[in-house]
Amino acid sequence: MINVMLLIFLVVFVVVYWRLDTIKRYFWQKKYAQQLLSRADKKVLLKYMPIYRNMTDLDREKLEKHIVWFLGEKNILGRDGLKVTRPMALIIAADACLLVINQAWPLYPNVKEVLLYPSQYYAPQTNKDRAGLVSYHTAIRQGESWPGGTLVLSWHDVLEGNRLPGDGHNLVFHEFAHQLDQQAGNTNGTPELPKNISYQRWGDVLGRAYNQLKMQLAYHMPHVIHEYGATNEAEYFAVLTETFIEKPIELKQENPELFNLLVSYFRFDPRDWLGRTV
Repeated sequence: MINVMLLIFLVVFVVVYWRLDTIKRYFWQKKYAQQLLSRADKKVLLKYMPIYRNMTDLDREKLEKHIVWFLGEKNILGRDGLKVTRPMALIIAADACLLVINQAWPLYPNVKEVLLYPSQYYAPQTNKDRAGLVSYHTAIRQGESWPGGTLVLSWHDVLEGNRLPGDGHNLVFHEFAHQLDQQAGNTNGTPELPKNISYQRWGDVLGRAYNQLKMQLAYHMPHVIHEYGATNEAEYFAVLTETFIEKPIELKQENPELFNLLVSYFRFDPRDWLGRTV
């Protein structure tokens, strides 16, 4: 009898383990299905998020559902005396959820909390030279993305990213792109890919584009992707994400193959949200 009960328990455990996301989604649907953004919430997004203003009703609905889920499942905590208000949390959640607007819950499964500073902040930094000597100093930062599930953001720079929607810079897009990258286990510019994109193709296309940016910088040639993207492959993917969303026409013109690959990965075309005929 004990062996039978143990077998039943093991079978149930295995089923629950393999279907955990499906089970969670069922309870999330029950929990969040009736929760909607208020008119005041939508006014905040209309005022501070230009992309939201230009969206179709269907895309807005998808984004709003994701925002409700995100705010219910993630913690956004103030630092250095900053009190996080509902509008502040809405803007961060909206920018973060935009990257995964066509994905199913759970969104950013590794993310547990977002730490929000009033502006740029000091962070300890450790460097090791070729001789093995370690130096310690502090660096001024706008944001960070930690593999353990914590993001750090400067509120001033979050606002700037939304105030200038076409400059190719958005701190939330950048740091949450790192989280997408880190979901695959390594921070190397290759996130978990959908079945319709092979890792070989991703590596080939982004590898050529990354080398192209370094060549453009070396020879002082025009480039649409910010030079910070040449730091390493991980930063390239994060900067590329910002460029893809905020400068889609320019990126398409410079590298159509890269642009089309990103459309396949993110499952949206940001040109649809420019508010003008392309």
